Amino acid sequence: MANHKSAEKRVRQTAKRRLRNRHILSTMRTYIKRVRMAIEEGNADEARAKLKEAVSALARASSKGVIHRNHASRKIGRLTRAVNAIAK
Repeated sequence: MANHKSAEKRVRQTAKRRLRNRHILSTMRTYIKRVRMAIEEGNADEARAKLKEAVSALARASSKGVIHRNHASRKIGRLTRAVNAIAK
């Protein structure tokens, strides 16, 4: 366990950030999963609506530094391509 005041503060800060990051990451994954489920069902309209939510969640995670912006961009691109493929 931490012995110095500054080290104790670091432990508190790290714990708080870890919980916040886990929540953001979990929420993001849930939105991505909903898009994939809509794609599997072949429901294009629902997939488009869910894609909008997923893009927002990915952008939020990226802006907060939970995931890298290139990672977010890659996920958004792949999901968008998949939704467009079933729309045809």
